[in-house]
Amino acid sequence: MANKVNLDWKKYESITKYIYETLGNESGVAIEGYGNNCKVEGKSGDNHQIDVLTKHSDGIHNYRTAIECKYWKKKINKDIVMKVSAIIEDTGINKGVIVSKNGFTPDGITFAKYKNIGLVELREAEEKDWEGRGRIFDTKSWTLRPEILGIKIDSLDRMENEFEVIKVDTIKIKLMNGNKVPLVDYLTIFKMDLHKEKVFQIITKGYQLTGASLINEQTNSITKIKGIIFTGVLTKLDANLKFHLVDQIWLIMKSIFDKRTFTISENGIIKEDKSK
Repeated sequence: MANKVNLDWKKYESITKYIYETLGNESGVAIEGYGNNCKVEGKSGDNHQIDVLTKHSDGIHNYRTAIECKYWKKKINKDIVMKVSAIIEDTGINKGVIVSKNGFTPDGITFAKYKNIGLVELREAEEKDWEGRGRIFDTKSWTLRPEILGIKIDSLDRMENEFEVIKVDTIKIKLMNGNKVPLVDYLTIFKMDLHKEKVFQIITKGYQLTGASLINEQTNSITKIKGIIFTGVLTKLDANLKFHLVDQIWLIMKSIFDKRTFTISENGIIKEDKSK
């Protein structure tokens, strides 16, 4: 899975946002807020941080849903459900959803059903998931596919070989806090963003990286950079071309109460799985 992002809690939130934004496109659901800066003041006067906040309207009323992301090794229990329920009540948000990497305890499921809190399990695909399901998306009709047209490094230093052909998977970005992030992580997120754009519209997006350095592990070179700029386009491949796409399944998303299952591929394609 060459393009797969190595997950942590922050990327988990970002992917959750992408999934709900993509699935909501057809039904008019949009993202109102996301991340550390998404805060809603409650009747108590306290500000509550919401991981992902969605909104939609039926033409008369506006509805908001607060999505809490839990990238935890343990199952989510009743205490977390109670906390989310209290935030919903204090803020007047219409609906709460908890997205968990490792599922929920029995008391958490029972209490969530009582409080009308949605429960969703979002995790990487495992061996147990392949029974009755193929490991790949086998698409022989038209499909949407993100294509990368260019990657530009906004550097502070003059790079020794500006036109050198390099392997993307040998590049890491050392952030100001010392963490090293593979360049393919930014590339994968950009590909997911392309799925939200119009077909055949060339998109350029930059990521500001103050105090960062680019490390080429192939040549052991280090370059101070200000950011990375990607250019890409969402292409549509026609069925007349008889194109055969093999796209590896990466994530499994199960809605506990709605009993719906979705698969998310390495390239960000989301499909409802009718086989489960």
